Amino acid sequence: MNTFNKKSLYAAVAGLSALGVTGAAQAVSVNPDGLGQALVYPYYTVREQAAGAPYNSLLSVVNSTASAKAVKVRFLEGKNSREVLDFNLYLSPKDVWTAAIVPTADGAGIFTADKSCITPSSVSAATAAAPFAFVNFAYSGSNDDGAGTTLDRTREGYVEIIEMGNVTGTTATAVTHVSGVPPCGSLPNASADTVPGNGGLFGGMTLINVLQGTDFTEDAVALDGFSATALWNPPGSILPNLANVNPKTSVVTTGTQTFVTDWSLSSNPADPVTAVLMHNNLYNEFVLDAATKSGTDWVITMPTKNFYYSGTAVVNLFQRNFTSTGACDDVVITQYDREERTIVSQTQVSPPPPTQTDSICWEANVVTFNSSNVLGSKNLTNIPTTFQNGWMSFNFNGSTVPAGRHQLIGGGSTVFNTATGTTTTTTATTFNGLPTIGFAVQSFTNGTLQVGTAGISVLSNYGGNFVHKYTRSIQ
Repeated sequence: MNTFNKKSLYAAVAGLSALGVTGAAQAVSVNPDGLGQALVYPYYTVREQAAGAPYNSLLSVVNSTASAKAVKVRFLEGKNSREVLDFNLYLSPKDVWTAAIVPTADGAGIFTADKSCITPSSVSAATAAAPFAFVNFAYSGSNDDGAGTTLDRTREGYVEIIEMGNVTGTTATAVTHVSGVPPCGSLPNASADTVPGNGGLFGGMTLINVLQGTDFTEDAVALDGFSATALWNPPGSILPNLANVNPKTSVVTTGTQTFVTDWSLSSNPADPVTAVLMHNNLYNEFVLDAATKSGTDWVITMPTKNFYYSGTAVVNLFQRNFTSTGACDDVVITQYDREERTIVSQTQVSPPPPTQTDSICWEANVVTFNSSNVLGSKNLTNIPTTFQNGWMSFNFNGSTVPAGRHQLIGGGSTVFNTATGTTTTTTATTFNGLPTIGFAVQSFTNGTLQVGTAGISVLSNYGGNFVHKYTRSIQ
């Protein structure tokens, strides 16, 4: 965030007292500089791009601060955000923790050779020959949501890492590396030794397919100002999660306006995080060139969607209840080629673009173009197009969306306008769209090429990725 926006933010947060909001110095926001108290990694996968060629997803998290930290690490499958594994991780000052999400015979699991302390310790004892397997307990048996109960669902999803706090005392000593290895142990005083955290976490994920020769990367979305209190919970607890933001206040900047919104009277505790992820339009490019056998997939993840269902009913914001085929939300898609045309023609320069209404139905969605399916996903929506390259927009507030859906209505806001230098207050605030994060991947397939006069064969496939671009609509 640049200095200009920081001044706007500080002025707006200072105005929270006018709304009677407690904890005015703390409010959750997406940090554009990538550092925060909570991290959301939009997508992991161990699916096969081609038969016998699976992805591995390589995860890292960095503690950039001088404080030891306790964090909750959570892996969620992509259909309905059901948890498949979580544990408590302890990071030394300046520490990095890494792990690989790898395929198993019937699902997925993690392997880590990292020395940072984990409870339960059985997770860190996993080996490459037998990774610690993900489980299906949260979507099988009495928890069956109708979308399948096999471990195959664990092969794609997303990851949350939430700071529970800084650790002090004997726990800090136990988790701090000495000659490269922390003492660890049972950490009996971890709860008492955990104090409010100061953020500073960042991380990323690499989606690598060695046999196909492709590699895509993603940065974790960083939520800053997530909690002013310690959030320590024991291993085995599903807490904390994205609903545990404290205080219930969000900060969102769009254009020249910064909205500091009070959610303290909201019925849904995830609303502040949902608000900072809300977008009414999503944009990105696609490449489908025949000469390079290119393919494009978009990842669109909605990490708070699971908080908006109550039993058999969809509570608000989203359009439909979850069924065996997902909880589908209508999207108006507009296609453009690189010359602003709707068809490749020298006589039509800028006719109105073609539109279509489609749906995205899961919580970690993959949108593919002309069935290129670069990521091998099963949480898939296919978009047909006659263009070999161009860009598309996804609008979340089309005419088929019922009134009141794809809208998040909160309490009063302090609104600071950077163009005029004025501050105003509102009694209600409406965020339009859906809470989305993600990126696009593009592959270029040359196959095996001959290099030099010696006739050496080299696999020459390539990949690249681009974060989505957005607009916001706040009233």
